[in-house]
Amino acid sequence: MFNLMKTAILMAAITALFMAMGMVLGGRQGMMLALLVALGMNFFSYWFSDKMVLKMYNAQEVDAASAPQFYAMVQELAQRAQLPMPRVYLIHEDAPNAFATGRDPEHAAVAATTGILRVLTERELRGVMAHELAHVRHRDILISTISATMAGAISMLANFGMLFSSRDSEGRPTNPLAGLLVAILAPLAASLIQMAISRAREFEADRGGAEICGDPAALASALEKIHRYAQGLPLEAAERHPETAQMMIMNPLSGGGIRSLFSTHPATEERIERLLAMASTQR
Repeated sequence: MFNLMKTAILMAAITALFMAMGMVLGGRQGMMLALLVALGMNFFSYWFSDKMVLKMYNAQEVDAASAPQFYAMVQELAQRAQLPMPRVYLIHEDAPNAFATGRDPEHAAVAATTGILRVLTERELRGVMAHELAHVRHRDILISTISATMAGAISMLANFGMLFSSRDSEGRPTNPLAGLLVAILAPLAASLIQMAISRAREFEADRGGAEICGDPAALASALEKIHRYAQGLPLEAAERHPETAQMMIMNPLSGGGIRSLFSTHPATEERIERLLAMASTQR
């Protein structure tokens, strides 16, 4: 419940930031044009991102004949989650990772690397796929698309603000410092809020996945193992397409220090701690 409230608050914050940008810049034409472009880009992304991402990762669809154990596991978990059966894909990469995509539960797909199938036990893999199905059940792709729309619109507003800001009779900006600060700080704030939304949704997917598979400790063990293996195994497709890293169960491009502010995923240690706390209450 806390993470749902946090997501709602952060969504309200990014919306308020967008509205404030419009008020500060005052360029109504630029604001409307930026919003329309951002909405158009994200509308296309929402409807076609699953096909684009699966193609980026050269994912191969599998079924009960080509991957019987893996397919049956996803099918059983989907039934437990009361979800339609998603399409199932394998990605031929050694780095252990997985993600879910699709605009809604009726058009969902889940994908896992061949590396994750090798390094995890069946129990741990069930926890990972349950996490991905929790993303599908929570419609997190819709939430991430909306937050990306607003963040993109704010960035465009900042750029348009530099072009459409008020100017004196000689064509010079009347307040260039204010315009520069808005152009830099507003997109930065929008990115921070967007990342915070993503982190909140990961916590919620951990909780939902633990409930679906009924084994929080298994998901905790899987996260610990993925984190350890991922340190020395780069996910090549994610390096080519860093914008897709937020979809993974663990960000393959994450870093420490100040970079953690821009991480799309919470600290692995905190995720594990929360899951183990859930496991302790079930005993």
